[in-house]
Amino acid sequence: MTTYSAPTRDMQFVINELAGLAEVAALPAFAEQEIGPGLLEAVLEEAAKLATEVLAPLNKVGDIQGARMSPQGVIPADGFAEAYQQFVEGGWNGIGCSTEFGGQGLPEIINTATQEMWNSANMSFALCPLLNAGAIEAIRHAGSAEQKALYLPKMISGEWTGTMNLTESQAGSDLSAVRTRAVPEGDHYRLFGQKIFITWGEHNMTPNTVHLVLARTPDAPEGVKGISLFIVPKFLINPDGSLGARNDVNAVSIEHKLGIHASPTCVMAFGDQDGAVGYRVGEENKGLVYMFIMMNEARFKVGLQGLAIAKRAYQAAREYARDRVQGRPVGAKSGERVTIIHHPDVRRMLMLMKSQNEAMRALAYVVAGYMDLARYHPDAAIRKIHQARVDLLIPVVKGWFTEIGIEIASLGVQVHGGMGFIEETGACQHLRDSRITTIYEGTTGIQAADLAGRKLSMDQGAAMRALITEMGEVAEQLGQAPGDDMAAIRTGLGEGVRALAEATQWILDTRDANAVMAVSVDYLMLAGTVCGGWQMARAAQAAQRKLRVGEDLLFHEAKLVSARFYAEHVLPKTAALLISIRNGGVSIMALTAEQF
Repeated sequence: MTTYSAPTRDMQFVINELAGLAEVAALPAFAEQEIGPGLLEAVLEEAAKLATEVLAPLNKVGDIQGARMSPQGVIPADGFAEAYQQFVEGGWNGIGCSTEFGGQGLPEIINTATQEMWNSANMSFALCPLLNAGAIEAIRHAGSAEQKALYLPKMISGEWTGTMNLTESQAGSDLSAVRTRAVPEGDHYRLFGQKIFITWGEHNMTPNTVHLVLARTPDAPEGVKGISLFIVPKFLINPDGSLGARNDVNAVSIEHKLGIHASPTCVMAFGDQDGAVGYRVGEENKGLVYMFIMMNEARFKVGLQGLAIAKRAYQAAREYARDRVQGRPVGAKSGERVTIIHHPDVRRMLMLMKSQNEAMRALAYVVAGYMDLARYHPDAAIRKIHQARVDLLIPVVKGWFTEIGIEIASLGVQVHGGMGFIEETGACQHLRDSRITTIYEGTTGIQAADLAGRKLSMDQGAAMRALITEMGEVAEQLGQAPGDDMAAIRTGLGEGVRALAEATQWILDTRDANAVMAVSVDYLMLAGTVCGGWQMARAAQAAQRKLRVGEDLLFHEAKLVSARFYAEHVLPKTAALLISIRNGGVSIMALTAEQF
C-alpha cells in the first residue's frame, strides 16, 4: 500500500501559469499580504507535510475502524482527534477565511490546493472541515452581526465545527418536502424533526458543533418557499461566551456505508424532549436561498474530492506499475521480464489517469481564481462577469470531476490486476470512497439539470457562449505554435469546442424539457471534457514557453505529452456525446414504467 505524495510541483505550475496568482495577488484585498510564488511554495510545503505525515497514515486506520456509536456519542477512529488538533493549531481551517473573524484571508486558489491535499490524504477526515466551510459561508452571508461575532471566530479557527442538516427520509433532493418544524419561543425557536445523512453530525473532536438546519415555521407556505434556516448549537452558549447546557439534538445512529467509513454519517434527532433551541438565520422562508450558499461551497469542494481521490488512485497505480514485474516486452519471446509500466495497455490506463487528473486540477484552480476575482475585484462589472463564470462552471466541476474520479479510481484497481481487488493494496478503498461523490451535495443528474436547464436559460446561453469563444481563441492561438504536439492539441481542442457550441445551441433551441433533461448528463460531460482540454491546451502553451528557455525540462516535456494525449484520446469522446445529445430523449423516454 503506497503513501500519499502531494503534487506540489504541478500545483505551483497551475496556480502561477494558469490560475493567475499574479492577477489575484494584485487585488486591493490582498495588498498587505505579499502573496506570490514564495508564499505559495511555503504554504504548499507545510500543507504537504501535514497531509503526508499526519493525515495519510490515518486513511487506512479510519477505513478499518470507522466511526462508532457509544453511550457517550460518536467516537472517531483512532488518531483522528489528535490529527484534528494539529490541523487547527496549524491554522489550516481558516486560511481562506476573512481576517475580520480570525482567518488568514489567503486567496481561494491557494486554499483550493490545500483542500485537494486534505482530501487526497484522507477524504473521511477532510469532510469535517469541508462541511464546516459551507456553514461558515452561510453565516457570513446571511447571519446577523451578533451571530457572526458569536459563531464565526470559533468555526473559522476550527475550535467548533459546523454541519449542514438538509435531508430527511422523505425529502432527499426534494427539499420542498422538508417537515422539520420550528416553533417560535421568545428570541429563539424550538425545532422538532429528524435529519439523515448528516456528515460529521456528531463527534467528540471539538467542544461544540454548530448545526445549520432547514425547517418550517408554523405559518410557512408549502414547498420550497416555506423553508427557513436555523442555527442549532450542540451546546447552548452562555452570555459570557462559555458553553452551557446540552441542546436537545442528538445522533441516534450512524450509517454503515460502502466507503468513507471514518466519516460519521449520522441520523440526527431534533427535539426528542422539549425541542432543540434554534436561532433563525436571515429572513423567514428564505432558507432555500441561504442553503444554496452552503451548497455551492460544498459542491465545489466535492468536485475537488473527485480530483483528490483520483490523484491518490493514480499515485498508487503508478507505483505498483513501476514495481510489479510481469511479462516480457511486446514482441519479445525471450529475455528479461519487465515491470508492467512497460506494457502499452498499462501505459494507456496510466495516461488516462494522469492527463485527466491534470485537466481537472487546472480547471479547478482556474475556477478558484475566478472566485477570487468575483469576490474581491474593485470593479463591480468585472466581479459580475467572473461570478457568472463561477456559477456556470460549479456544476461542471462537481459533476464531471466526480464522474471522472470514479472512472480513474476504477482504473487504479485495474492497473493492480487481481491485487487491486484485495483490500491490502488500498486500491479498493479509493474506489469505495469515491463512489459517494457523484451522489451527495446533488447527484450528477442534478448538476446536469442545473447546467443545461437553469444556467443556460437564465442568460439565454450568454455565459456559455462567452466561455466557448474564449476556448476557441485558445485553439486558434495554437495554430501559430510549431511542432506536432501543438498541432494535435489544436485539432483536438478545436473539434471539442465546435461540438460544445453545437450541443449548446441544440439545448437552447429545444423546447421539450424532457428531451433536454434526458441528455443533460451527456451535455455536462461534454462541457467538462472540453473545459479540461482548454486548460490542457493552456498548460501546453505555458510548458512550451518554459522549454524554450530550458526550464525544468522533464516536467514541462511531460506536461506537453499529457496535453497531447488528452487531445488525441480524451477529447474525441466529445463527438460521440454530441451525437447522443442530438438524438434527444425519444428512446430514453419511450418505455412505460411497467416495461422496465
